[in-house]
Amino acid sequence: MRDRPKTIIFLGDGMADEPLAELDGQTPLQYAHTPAMDAIACEGRSGTLLTLPDGFPTSSEVANMSVLGCDLASEYCGRGPLEAAGRGIPLGPQDKAFRLNLVTVRDGVLHDFSAGHIPPPEAADLIAALNEHFGEPFIRFHPGVSYRNILILSGPHYSHRVATDKPDDNHGERLNRHWPRALAPEAEGTARLLRRLMEEAPALLESHPVNRHRAARGLPPANGVWPWSGGVAGALRPLREKHGVQGAVISAVDVIMGLGRCLGMDPIVVPGATGYLDTNFEGKADAAVQTLRDHDFVYLHLEAIDEVSHEQNLQKKIEAIEAFDRRIIAPVLAAVSPAVNVAVLPDHPVPIRLGKHTRVPVPVSVRMAGQTPDEVTRFSETDCPRGALGAMRGDGLMRLLFGPAAAR
Repeated sequence: MRDRPKTIIFLGDGMADEPLAELDGQTPLQYAHTPAMDAIACEGRSGTLLTLPDGFPTSSEVANMSVLGCDLASEYCGRGPLEAAGRGIPLGPQDKAFRLNLVTVRDGVLHDFSAGHIPPPEAADLIAALNEHFGEPFIRFHPGVSYRNILILSGPHYSHRVATDKPDDNHGERLNRHWPRALAPEAEGTARLLRRLMEEAPALLESHPVNRHRAARGLPPANGVWPWSGGVAGALRPLREKHGVQGAVISAVDVIMGLGRCLGMDPIVVPGATGYLDTNFEGKADAAVQTLRDHDFVYLHLEAIDEVSHEQNLQKKIEAIEAFDRRIIAPVLAAVSPAVNVAVLPDHPVPIRLGKHTRVPVPVSVRMAGQTPDEVTRFSETDCPRGALGAMRGDGLMRLLFGPAAAR
């Protein structure tokens, strides 16, 4: 096997955006103080990467699979199975896994796809109530991280061939405009079940002690469910098979940890990693430095930027970008050898104006040992497209980092 340099990818979920008038025509990334990301751009080469191609959902599992070089046409399996893998839940050949958001519903309208970022212990109590009321041997609810939970349907009478909409794309919409829809005759029963859950869960959850206590504190209730992105266990080729590297993944959210597991990467659990602004930034940085000692590749994912972007909170987005730069990227760069290859990018844009994902290619900067820098000196949506890496797509980034030219 060729001697490969160590490599780390810093992934700022939802970091890319659009120019905003309130920032004098700059994007939040341009406006934010990001000397560490800018140093990667200055010392390396830049370009763009298309992570959400047409024909696939505009969701994070698609985007991160693109970043990690998966063949979407043959390997995409839906979000549910990846979330299950992230929780260490084994799926049998007749299991169909769906992501299940706990949401806030008022008068049949979706008001908050995250139920106010409900804490995991409260979410777990509500999931237990769903299991008690709706569960049976072939219908099982599993707690995840905060509002991100899992529904598993088992047996030949259920199907994953159901069209579902992303809840974070549909704030202010009536639930009955986004009922799950069967894509094949055999999926009609599954679609009916999912619609029933969305329709009946509010009556059950509204009166739950967790939600009574949340109401007393002025917090939004987690009084609804939104199942989406179902699938069956797929066959993702491990990174060791593709690129000859042993990787590790650091993230707070199940879908990224599950994707890493399915790619043969070691999941690194960081205490206090929450998926929001209160996450353990320093713990993630320390874990990356430690993990790089006995792994070829570390994928460090930060969810917080995506969450505040969906909230359309500009100030928090700038705060999250700067924390990513100052509290994760800068200390990792200071602690590792200059010979370590580093890349920084978002997985997809979440424009503050929209509060949802778009298919616009994302900026990428890559610093590789022995590589001549290009003229880009700043990491941003407007600077990176002028770089020498050009417009990458597919497995372009992974081939750059781990292809023959990257080996010493």
